[in-house]
Amino acid sequence: MPKWIKEVLIGFIPVLLIFLGYIGVNIVPILLAGVLVAGLLFFMNNRGGVAVGAMADRKRKKKLPSKLTFDEIGGQEHPKEELMEALDFLIRHEEIQKFGIRPLKGILLTGPPGTGKTLLAKAASQYTDSVFTAVAGSEFVEMYVGVGAGRVRDLFRDARTRATKEKKKSAVIFIDEIDVIGGKREGGQQREYDQTLNQLLTEMDGIYDNESPRILIIAATNRKEMLDSALLRPGRFDRHIQVDLPDKKGRKHILGIHAKNKPIHIDTNLDKIAEESYGFSGAQLESVMNEAAIYMMRENKSEIEQQHLSMAIDKVMMGEKTDRDSTQEEKKRVAIHELGHAIMAEIVRPGSVSQVALSPRGQALGYVRHNPQEEQYLYTKSYLEEQIMIALGGAASEEIYYGGRSTGSSNDFEQALNIVQTMMKSGLTSLGIVKLEMVTTEELMKENNVILEQLMTRTRETLEQHRNIFDQSLDILMKEENLSGEQFRYLFNESSQLPA
Repeated sequence: MPKWIKEVLIGFIPVLLIFLGYIGVNIVPILLAGVLVAGLLFFMNNRGGVAVGAMADRKRKKKLPSKLTFDEIGGQEHPKEELMEALDFLIRHEEIQKFGIRPLKGILLTGPPGTGKTLLAKAASQYTDSVFTAVAGSEFVEMYVGVGAGRVRDLFRDARTRATKEKKKSAVIFIDEIDVIGGKREGGQQREYDQTLNQLLTEMDGIYDNESPRILIIAATNRKEMLDSALLRPGRFDRHIQVDLPDKKGRKHILGIHAKNKPIHIDTNLDKIAEESYGFSGAQLESVMNEAAIYMMRENKSEIEQQHLSMAIDKVMMGEKTDRDSTQEEKKRVAIHELGHAIMAEIVRPGSVSQVALSPRGQALGYVRHNPQEEQYLYTKSYLEEQIMIALGGAASEEIYYGGRSTGSSNDFEQALNIVQTMMKSGLTSLGIVKLEMVTTEELMKENNVILEQLMTRTRETLEQHRNIFDQSLDILMKEENLSGEQFRYLFNESSQLPA
């Protein structure tokens, strides 16, 4: 019987019985008949237990993850080490008992989407000789009270039963998207979500009531701040592992893993691609290698070349090229806008421009791809102000040449506003060290306007002093529609030597 029919019956039958009793119908015979039918079904279910179990095993095999080892996951060395240490507690249980170490009950993997949290969980199932069960948080969300909590009980019972049946000493349960059921509980009326979470907490508290089989819970979320504090405390999720975006070394490792089954040209430089793909997740890097292979096929080549990888980075970052046919005047305005970004970037970050393009991609009519010189995790006030000036460079150049702005600056302004907000949170503005929630909207807007107006003035004045570069580069960009970083820097340096 389909699951949804069972759930409808669970909600409908009690209401029907109450209604029949209310209108005076004798419901005792109905109840007796129901008990007899339930007993018969229970008996038949037990007799067919072997067949049902075999079917369940076949379904389970479909859900089990494909074989994956930690060596096949790149760019996450520290998370791998922490996770393997926790899994070792399952493998070397007797040894850690001698030292009085309490085995970990739960491991929480947190971080941005696409960084490899689910891959780490899959690798964990191969690392230990344990039963592995994987579910998503959304599978516990139901409209009927008590169903979600019942499924949590079934999940733990199933893990223990399977471990005993397969003669395993431990079981690993992986819950993806745990924030769906583990969100912060609100006061007042209890929700179905709260009952499901309460049952999960109860099961985690009772994990070590029985020594065998031992159970370890691994959960993943993109929004750790949304989780209930009772779930995060030691004794439940004992270890929180941050799975961040990979650095340059990690990006090269990931690219190398996905390049193993692809024909790569001997002159291809993965170091350069790892540098240009700053801020990419593992999933995006896999997509870069896949798209590069597709570009190779389009050109009827037999090997992936450097240009294919560069084109793939643009595709993953900006989207596929579109067939928009803009007018010559609109194309010129876009060229001036993009040159404003590129010139400003080259002034404050020499050597950072990787490409200036007029080819429409996604929603953008043109773009500048930047090439970070080094990994950076801390930012000063001057650095952030320079980033804002780069973002404002397009609008400032339009003001210089056309006396006004266009809608093409909307994304640039959004980026600038986000940076200003970061400065406010970090105490890098005249507001000082404040909690933004305690400052009025009027004060925030006033400070925001002061910062952006000052930086827009500085940006406009700086670009006015480098107008020669616009004059030298504009015609070439309009004709070629694409300037590499080297071409742009040659024009930049050549124009800088000319008199204003």
